[in-house]
Amino acid sequence: MEKPKYKRIVLKLSGEALAGEQGYGIDPTVIQSIAEQIKEIVSLDVEVAIIVGGGNIWRGMAGSAKGMDRATADYMGMLATVMNSLALQDSLENIDVPTRVQTSIEMRQVAEPYIRRRAIRHLEKSRVVIFAGGTGNPYFSTDTTAALRAAEIEAEVILMAKNKVDGVYSADPSIDKTAKKYETLSYLDVLKEGLAVMDSTASSLCMDNDIPLIVFSIMEEGNIKRAVLGENIGTFVRGNE
Repeated sequence: MEKPKYKRIVLKLSGEALAGEQGYGIDPTVIQSIAEQIKEIVSLDVEVAIIVGGGNIWRGMAGSAKGMDRATADYMGMLATVMNSLALQDSLENIDVPTRVQTSIEMRQVAEPYIRRRAIRHLEKSRVVIFAGGTGNPYFSTDTTAALRAAEIEAEVILMAKNKVDGVYSADPSIDKTAKKYETLSYLDVLKEGLAVMDSTASSLCMDNDIPLIVFSIMEEGNIKRAVLGENIGTFVRGNE
């Protein structure tokens, strides 16, 4: 059996990744493909926690920019992440991957409340855990949620799956054809150069807790497994020097 480099991971999926080519909502074909890739790494005895964004349904920042109260807009975004998490849970359980959704905002009829020790116990029992509802607080992104939960459950790495780029670039490669792709970076580089990897709060949290990050494309099948096996894909962001 192939030997994974990491035993416990946090997989960060953008909401847009679930939308596929349509750009909004949930594409069943895409979510099924992602579920199959997650099953591959669970079969390697990797403990998998997942954070899903909500941008395919609602973006709090966009609502705020149009005059909506920022806290209200952010809470709506948290609810969008719950919808995505339940959809992903359904896809995983349809292919016999035991999954639990835990929410930062309590909604017992649809998911468990987030309890750190319970989440770790689920992981130890080879269940996939999906953390929904962000941090439970407005003004914090799902990137920050990924960093926070990774620190709390003592994950060895965060895998950040992107749907439009295959790593970190010096500029937006869809606009600037001379943009340089980085193979490795430090969080200090990310913060100093203002690179759009994750927001500064999330980057600082990862740096302070020495949590490495791998940024790669979700659009190529098998990339999640390649990252878990330690293959050189995307961009590797180092923790403390």
